[in-house]
Amino acid sequence: MQRMGLALAGGLLATSGLWAQLATGPTVRFNTSLGEIDVLLLPGSAPATVQNFLNYVRRGTYNNSIFHRSVPGFIIQGGGFTFTGNTFRALAADPPVRNEFRTSNSRGTIAMAKLGNNPNSATNQWFFNLANNAQNLDNQNGGFTVFGRITNGLANMDRIAAVPVFRLNSAELTDIPLLNFRSGQTVSESNVVFVRSITILDETPVPEISPNGVVSAGNFGGMPFAAPGSYIEIYGNNLAGEVSRGWNSADFVAGNAPTTMEGVRVTANGLPAFVNYVSKNQINVQLPVGLPTDGTVGIVVTNRNEQSAAYSLPLRALAPGLLAPPSFKVGDKQFVATVRSVEGTFITAEAPARPNELLTFYGIGFGPVNPGTVQYAGRVVESLATITAPVEFEFGAEKGEVLFAGLASGLVGVYQFNVRVPAGTPNGDIELKVSVNGEATGQPLFVPVRAGN
Repeated sequence: MQRMGLALAGGLLATSGLWAQLATGPTVRFNTSLGEIDVLLLPGSAPATVQNFLNYVRRGTYNNSIFHRSVPGFIIQGGGFTFTGNTFRALAADPPVRNEFRTSNSRGTIAMAKLGNNPNSATNQWFFNLANNAQNLDNQNGGFTVFGRITNGLANMDRIAAVPVFRLNSAELTDIPLLNFRSGQTVSESNVVFVRSITILDETPVPEISPNGVVSAGNFGGMPFAAPGSYIEIYGNNLAGEVSRGWNSADFVAGNAPTTMEGVRVTANGLPAFVNYVSKNQINVQLPVGLPTDGTVGIVVTNRNEQSAAYSLPLRALAPGLLAPPSFKVGDKQFVATVRSVEGTFITAEAPARPNELLTFYGIGFGPVNPGTVQYAGRVVESLATITAPVEFEFGAEKGEVLFAGLASGLVGVYQFNVRVPAGTPNGDIELKVSVNGEATGQPLFVPVRAGN
């Protein structure tokens, strides 16, 4: 099981590369009378519109619907009518979706139709842009919302556009494309251009967060609560795609950590978290600051276009934990992962700490820092900053001298403590007690100490 750890060597994080891009997918296939048209949906550009469209697709609303409007060199339109028993019938529509114009109405894109002078009136009807209609449709009625683009079948779009157009009434069917038809005939199914079905080719499954599936980072205690700026681990199913990875230098821009990775995003009460690791069954993120600390926050995972149900995570002002991975557990004792400050090597049973030796500890969840201008969430630390809450380290019955308590330079939201082992510390596996604001952290930890030779 992947657990969030630390690389303590220098140069852990560089600050180059680009990571932000609009989310895409899934791809849907229009099975029409004149061939297939594959469309890549754009939830990153128009999330509500894509969801609205997929609601109709999943219900089968568009099955055996028709192209009811064609304007050569401009658009072909569908989604509003079906034709059965020699009768045209309007399709039932859901409530209107808000306008989300962001992407230009270029050739081969699909956009929502709407009522004149009412930007937020789109329901079930859509159209394909036969040409680059940006100059017109990007500037009219609030801009027409593009929510997908053709990836295969552009020639079939043009085949439909080449079908002769007829006027059947003075209302909705003024420009309907009809095959092998002459004015005055009765329309039959052989004349109509059908959308037999719209199928989802690569639908992303809905992410599911497991019950009790969110904890603070396991290497730092794995507590069922967290604090603003804490790292948390999220467990469940369908949390990400096939790629499993942690962040790297290419994911950072000017020292800022990514809020999306491999199409995965996480929010806490709607605020974006900083994505540290993704896999199908686990995501690690750092929580943003600015969250309430007197109740719970809603954790939501978005994998491309699909969102999980919100998970209620208890949040506190402080949720301190020291680095103590399972690999440092021997028998029933969990040893803390501490480093000799001078040599940079880990303290172990074979190489125990000594009285008066200066040790370095690492932690998360220790709260705000001074100066307050230094960001402890979502950014590589480059400035000296000390924590505002008083911290004490006790080695058994002896208090250690805390020489530094603040953010670790070159890392993101990790705290560093430089502590001197008390002179009177005896030999043995010494219990380490850490308190913040006079309150114990709750981690049962030990440090091996050997006095003398």
